Amino acid sequence: MLEGKSVLYLNDEHIAAIRTDWSALIDVIRQAVYCVDKGDFAQPLKPYLRYRNPKNRIIAMPAFVGGPFESAGIKWIASFPENLKRGLPRAHSVVVLNDADTGVPVSVINTPRLSVLRTAAVSGLVMESAASSRYTKLFNLAIIGWGPIGQAHFQMMTSCFGDRIQKILLHDVKRLNKGSIEADFGPKVFIADTWQEAYEQADVIVTCTVASSRYITRPPKPGALLLHVSLRDYVPEALNTVRAIIVDDWEEVCREQTDIELLHKEYGLSKAQTRSIADVVCRRAMAEWGPDEPVLFCPMGLSVFDIAMGSHYAGLARQKGLGQELL
Repeated sequence: MLEGKSVLYLNDEHIAAIRTDWSALIDVIRQAVYCVDKGDFAQPLKPYLRYRNPKNRIIAMPAFVGGPFESAGIKWIASFPENLKRGLPRAHSVVVLNDADTGVPVSVINTPRLSVLRTAAVSGLVMESAASSRYTKLFNLAIIGWGPIGQAHFQMMTSCFGDRIQKILLHDVKRLNKGSIEADFGPKVFIADTWQEAYEQADVIVTCTVASSRYITRPPKPGALLLHVSLRDYVPEALNTVRAIIVDDWEEVCREQTDIELLHKEYGLSKAQTRSIADVVCRRAMAEWGPDEPVLFCPMGLSVFDIAMGSHYAGLARQKGLGQELL
């Protein structure tokens, strides 16, 4: 795009108007992982802006990703938990994309939906590796936390792995109504009254809460896959015996009081003892662990994934004539 051309603006309605193809979104993340593994990316450590209320934060996430994307940009995402009491969404985010060769802005995507889709797609990519080696038969799924990210994981898992799911256990601190869950999977869905009920019955556990304190006190059962999206749910003792640990990026995730950082501080967990998502995707690291070994995946959320996802949706929007051109 040449200087002086318009900038494509997309909001939540524009993104929602594009059919969610989970297989395609997982492949977007896969292609971005290939770029990371080849070094065809740039991604500084993201800073956190905090002021007044320490619970609130605004994060700057700049990155360049090459390969099929050839995009640079930044995501600016705010997380204000007390917004829920005001009737507002907890998270708000804007992604700005720039032409990788000229730096000219080409798109502004103003919606937290992109982050939600990215988060579930990253989990889906790890789940693909697990499904090909560990969960070749039926398995039980638990989702703890039924906000937008929990619901997106439900949609992704049922879309991509629905034929392998025997039971889906859902738990949230707010009471859930089974009637509101997608009808096609109603017979498989069970509402768990406690996290323990969901956690102990499931083979794959997705934690996506905004819990203010750690509450999971029990070690995972043999062979469980912990897709630990919310990062701060387990007391360190519950994870101390887990030897199979995957992170998206050690430097990003071993800070900000994550469970990984606590394992590092209290039990000496080191980067060398973990595997990256690139190891899983590019070098089949999941095969290193036996079927009875619990596997923990802790993704902090990588800027390259957001820029890749933004590039993907901006391209689809232009093809479909969606969005508004800003002069």
